Amino acid sequence: MFSILVKKFIDYILILISSPIIITSFILIALLIYILDGNPVIFTQERGGHRGKKFKILKFATMKDIYDKYGRILPDNKRITSIGKVLRNYSLDELPTLINILKGDMTLVGPRPLISEYLPKYNLTQMRRHDVLPGITGWAQINGRNSISWEEKFKLDLWYVDNHNLLLDIKIIFLTIMKVIKKDNIDFEENLTMPVFSGSKKDEKK
Repeated sequence: MFSILVKKFIDYILILISSPIIITSFILIALLIYILDGNPVIFTQERGGHRGKKFKILKFATMKDIYDKYGRILPDNKRITSIGKVLRNYSLDELPTLINILKGDMTLVGPRPLISEYLPKYNLTQMRRHDVLPGITGWAQINGRNSISWEEKFKLDLWYVDNHNLLLDIKIIFLTIMKVIKKDNIDFEENLTMPVFSGSKKDEKK
């Protein structure tokens, strides 16, 4: 396994090299969201990070707050905007998350950070997914489909924790790009595509 410092150094170099494209895309998308949907342009949500430390993830806003006649917020698939669908299809809503990488909250490759409400629900084995920095993409995202269970996703995350290295990260980045281009069932946002995680008290053996 290679260190967090090495991962951060590689992240910063890749972001620096891509910065002209990133900055231009960021500005254009932000303006488009503002013109079509208004504020907020950026969506924030508390997630569980390295060692269980909470942080605010940044993403482009892709949904509006819409409520039913009883004051209950509608399901996510009823609130997503037209531009939000396009951004999600090509994972462009993740661009602001690069700021989280620059801040040290995340890295390019690692287990996806889930909502902080899940932190008390993990068993000790599942909690090991927080032994590394969370990532924009990960082993579970390129291997799992929406139909697999939380337990299976966590097993893929833990396999990454135990086996991650530079070549594996390069492989994951390459496969992520290919799957995004092909729209091949890559799942970046478990909160929208999976049922609510209710907890799993039993610790699994390695």
